[in-house]
Amino acid sequence: MRRQIFQLKVSLADVTPPVWRRVQVPGGYTLDRVHRVFQSVLGWQNCHLHSFDIDGMQYGVPDPEGELTLRDELDTRLDAVATKGGRFLYTYDFGDWWEHDVTVEDVFGADPDERYPVCSAGDGACPPEDVGGPYGYRQFLAAMADPAHPEHETLRSWLGRSFDPSTFDPGRASTLARWLS
Repeated sequence: MRRQIFQLKVSLADVTPPVWRRVQVPGGYTLDRVHRVFQSVLGWQNCHLHSFDIDGMQYGVPDPEGELTLRDELDTRLDAVATKGGRFLYTYDFGDWWEHDVTVEDVFGADPDERYPVCSAGDGACPPEDVGGPYGYRQFLAAMADPAHPEHETLRSWLGRSFDPSTFDPGRASTLARWLS
């Protein structure tokens, strides 16, 4: 029997222009590996806590302080909690609160000639880390687009590079996903 591949569409909620990725991952991946795939294909840097909300259950890295009640993502395989047509939430950075809607678009047998995970499509650049969530990202985009904006130079200096919100390269995302997962 061929291993099962889950095609997931991951969409960052409440941002314009839209940011989304279509990824194909083995169903045998534990949720911690799915998290690493999401980090790499979206462009996050894995600097913050995260969680999955699947059918009312929370999964993530267990909290040693006991303040967050999370099931251990290391013990949970994707194929045990997700089904074709299903949906779940992935939240990254509990301060900025980046919510991602995840749809299981398809489940199919692995192509023996393909290396997984694969990022087959997507749109939009991931917002920079620590920009302040969707509201802060809107302010960031406005300031970066207007050289006369009072925060333009400060934000360019803070980011340390140019930023084009429409840039996305699925080939580079696939390479990173394979390397980091």
